[in-house]
Amino acid sequence: METGLETKVAFGDMMQAFEAFREANDERLAEIEKRMSTDVVTAEKVDRINRAVDEAKARLDELTLKSRRPQLSGETAEAPSLREHKAAFDAYVRKGEAHGLSALEAKAMSVGSGPDGGYLVPPEVEAEIGRRLYAISPLRSIGSIRQISAALYKKPFSTNGLANGWVGETQARPETGSITLAELQFPAMELYAMPSATQTLLDDSVVNIDQWLAEEVQLVFAEQEGIAFVNGDGVNKPKGFLSYTKVADQGWSWGNVGYLATGVAGGFAATNPSDRLIDLIYALKIGYRQNASWVMNRRTQSLIRKFRDVNGNYLWEPAARPDGKATLMNFPITECEPMPDVATDSFALGFGDFASGYLIVDRVGVRVLRDPYSAKPYVLFYTTKRVGGGIQNFEAIKLMKFGLT
Repeated sequence: METGLETKVAFGDMMQAFEAFREANDERLAEIEKRMSTDVVTAEKVDRINRAVDEAKARLDELTLKSRRPQLSGETAEAPSLREHKAAFDAYVRKGEAHGLSALEAKAMSVGSGPDGGYLVPPEVEAEIGRRLYAISPLRSIGSIRQISAALYKKPFSTNGLANGWVGETQARPETGSITLAELQFPAMELYAMPSATQTLLDDSVVNIDQWLAEEVQLVFAEQEGIAFVNGDGVNKPKGFLSYTKVADQGWSWGNVGYLATGVAGGFAATNPSDRLIDLIYALKIGYRQNASWVMNRRTQSLIRKFRDVNGNYLWEPAARPDGKATLMNFPITECEPMPDVATDSFALGFGDFASGYLIVDRVGVRVLRDPYSAKPYVLFYTTKRVGGGIQNFEAIKLMKFGLT
């Protein structure tokens, strides 16, 4: 079955599962209203269909991602230097012949090349890895991404605001007051993956080595990045947005992340639970609210999927098209598994303009070091990239704390 047709079928299955879930959950809520409790069979039915919605959505996401992947070995013309680099890289990966890459990197005056640091992959392979990470790494799809060539990116900001005001066309310009500047630093840390291959696979000329390498490292890179962008402590890894100091939003100050509490330990209020979601939306300034997203894992999403407004309409809505995102109160949901589950005092729900709030820095260059000795008869490929991350605007992200205060 073609990928496009499979995607349409999966989208239809997901919508059908959600309709079944909505009917079963309406039945559960009606039972609660009638006798202040719900039948065990009905509750189990709701949970079972809820899981089916999750599974259908995961299948749809997988097919949508597959349809977005471009082929690396197309018929487009390449510059001679790119063809030379690609041929040299192919010889290195397949046979361990490094002299071609050594000559190219010496000509380009690259640093860190050679047996100790590995060799740069061709630009199209690096670009393909980047595209795949963007598609499957949750925070990359909503955060800001900046490429750098140094080991550290520094971003200055004013601690007392920029001087501003109105002035007439012919009026003298007032002298601006002095401003106080500070800087945020985003170091690029080394992330590695070590795929392995048999020599038989490497000797097979039909196998696209570029495609194989990109496919092997994408999931490892995406998984480790996803964890770090949420929970990383900043030591040899990016600093996650949940690792900063959190304060109640009414006492918020720069350098901290503001939060609202649900008022219930480990959950939402029993009545009108969505009210606190509305409070979280409006805790964000309007300039950030227009581009805001929810961030949560699938278990939290499964819980919130049951919420309805006073008119009986569900607050969670499935995507309107196969490559779209589900929404909550008309704001898109980014499903991020490293987010914590709903538990006492957990911060299981984030809301904000992550493009303004969270910065990801990528140092240009993905390197590969071939190791045919450590795991004979397999050949290992120590593949590294440098990436950093952290909050760049503390006003743009808010959290929900599942606790009393």
